[in-house]
Amino acid sequence: MEVMQDHGLLMLNQMIYEYCGLNYTDRLSILKEKLAKRLTELGISHWEYCRYLKATPNEWDVLAELLTINETYFYREENQLLECCSIVLPQLREKHKTRPLKIWSAACSSGEEPYTLAMLIQETDKFPSGSVEIIGTDINKKVLQKAEKAWYHSGSFAFRRIPENLLKKYFSEENGGYQINSEIRKMVQFQELNLLNTEQTAQLGKVDVIFCRNVLIYFDQVTTKRVIQCLHQNLLPGGYLFLGHAESITDLALGFQKIDSGKTFYYRKEPV
Repeated sequence: MEVMQDHGLLMLNQMIYEYCGLNYTDRLSILKEKLAKRLTELGISHWEYCRYLKATPNEWDVLAELLTINETYFYREENQLLECCSIVLPQLREKHKTRPLKIWSAACSSGEEPYTLAMLIQETDKFPSGSVEIIGTDINKKVLQKAEKAWYHSGSFAFRRIPENLLKKYFSEENGGYQINSEIRKMVQFQELNLLNTEQTAQLGKVDVIFCRNVLIYFDQVTTKRVIQCLHQNLLPGGYLFLGHAESITDLALGFQKIDSGKTFYYRKEPV
């Protein structure tokens, strides 16, 4: 029975890897711990859960909630945010005055990143209503529901870095928390998306800027390359990619030029 259980866990790990790129081969005990409660609820083994996932595709939504890490907060890695909103976007706007600029916040979790971008864009006072569109995506439906509500508990870590002036200007106090105002909310749309699902990413369309921060650290090199190729495909020529400070793609040679501003670094897709 123990051998069957181990084989079932290995099969499950492979299914997860193929679905969303997370690889627990060297951390099977962690995967086992994450799944324990759900398997107890269903009363099935790892082996049986593999079959259950195939027979019940909606179960992947439940599994995504168990596996994804959703630590985020407003104003995270502020140098990148400020560089984007005060330098990158005005330059792009100068080149593309006849259409809205599009920003994709990939793996946006509960929405703090795209909403922060919306607030900082408003702060520049350079972008009239409708001139910038932001799309936030995540594989986890539950966090996207929270993002769409745009309400955050006052004791949440989400507010640990946000400047007081932004909190007062763009939030209202409601029911023990803070609600983002409608002006900011209408700038952001959310949708479920798996970064390894090429059909979903293709449907998203072309964008000017992508934020995909602190995501690649959970992938092996093979999956990282797949994700970066996907992001490159979605970026317009001359578009920009922002990754986390611990993430680098300089060795992958995938058509990006690294830009170091002194305060932060990011990448530009080679223009045609």
